[in-house]
Amino acid sequence: MSTDYHDRWITIDDAGLSIRAYYFPWGTKRIPLEQIRQIERVSIGLATGRGRIWGTGNLTASVWASLDPRRPSKKVGFLVSSGGRVRALITPEDPDAAEQALRSRVEASVFPTGTRPAPLV
Repeated sequence: MSTDYHDRWITIDDAGLSIRAYYFPWGTKRIPLEQIRQIERVSIGLATGRGRIWGTGNLTASVWASLDPRRPSKKVGFLVSSGGRVRALITPEDPDAAEQALRSRVEASVFPTGTRPAPLV
């Protein structure tokens, strides 16, 4: 299996996107590449992701932040939609490398143009 991107919490490979510690207490969420509907690059702030190490405080936003103890020091995240009601917020250690790995594996139409602010998390 070929791995395009890997850090402590995220792996992008032939099988898809794996997000470690997404489920309580340490379950991994695996999203096959063909199930990814949209990936949005978002800027995160205190109320829009940086202040949330895991989970959500805003159930109406339908965003779940995977565990990342270093998220408060990060400024960029990705909202990943696989067609369900809840989108995953991931914050890779190297956002540019993760985006490049995802772009090499999914159709260009999955990525809207530009970066927008994340919703409240």
